[in-house]
Amino acid sequence: MSSFNKMHDPFKVYIVKSILHFFILVTLLLFLTSTTNESGWVKLLDKNLSKWEIYQSYRFPENSDASVPVNAKGEKIQPIGYHKNEANVISVNMVDNEPVLRISGEIYGCVFTKQEFQNYHLKLKMKWGSLKWHPRKNQPLDSGILYHSQGECGSDYWHSWMHSEELQIMEGGLGDYWCCGATGGSVKMRTVNNKMGIYDPNGTELNMGVDGREGFVQHKENFEIPGEWNTIELICFGDKSLHIVNGHLVMAVSKMVFKDGETLKRLDEGKIQLQSEAGEVFYKEIEIKELNSVPKQFKAYFNN
Repeated sequence: MSSFNKMHDPFKVYIVKSILHFFILVTLLLFLTSTTNESGWVKLLDKNLSKWEIYQSYRFPENSDASVPVNAKGEKIQPIGYHKNEANVISVNMVDNEPVLRISGEIYGCVFTKQEFQNYHLKLKMKWGSLKWHPRKNQPLDSGILYHSQGECGSDYWHSWMHSEELQIMEGGLGDYWCCGATGGSVKMRTVNNKMGIYDPNGTELNMGVDGREGFVQHKENFEIPGEWNTIELICFGDKSLHIVNGHLVMAVSKMVFKDGETLKRLDEGKIQLQSEAGEVFYKEIEIKELNSVPKQFKAYFNN
């Protein structure tokens, strides 16, 4: 080897290492910018559903109710369970280089976040499909965003979801409030009957769900755009939440609680579930941002 080549060997090593470090840095930056933007929003949806898990309970037979299905011997059937995706109920397709989540609804269950969240602003877009399944063939298309989810799936009335609060996703009912399982909250409303109220910021505050009344309050007004993508936002801070549909606030919930055994606990964090509930629905642009304070335009709803 010439003295010239010997002299330049360290330089070659330096160049190779520099190029390698550059590509590692670029790869890291691309990864970070693909999940978090400059405003603090974190993307929750990718083509591999890497931030989500799946749970399936049952195909409810024709003429059945919410009871656990039984076999020919009258024995209760076990749920399909976690990490299974029969009938490809949950799928992600890339549309214009953007992941779009499809939930067919054929089997009851959910897709839920691996991570728990507290004090956040969630936003996404949803659009209805056309397929319906028993027991909702003759009812509006249905799904839901279940937040502050606690415990195991299958703890609710339909044996499909975790204990949670619900921002209803239903035809004609975007933004309604439900208590799912052993949860509750307080809502200001005008009462229609002893089982239902309509959200009214100037109405009477009543406790809903566990240790209260029925767990359902209808949204203030219908702002759904039929046949189009609808923007849904959920703001949670402390034990309060706001449901927002296409820029309009339609529900405010406070004093959220969860009954753990015989103990009633404040509910202010948990996983997020998207329901599979006998109706086809699509979701995209699912993003979340941590909050250190309530956005100014909504602070009045958190001062109650």
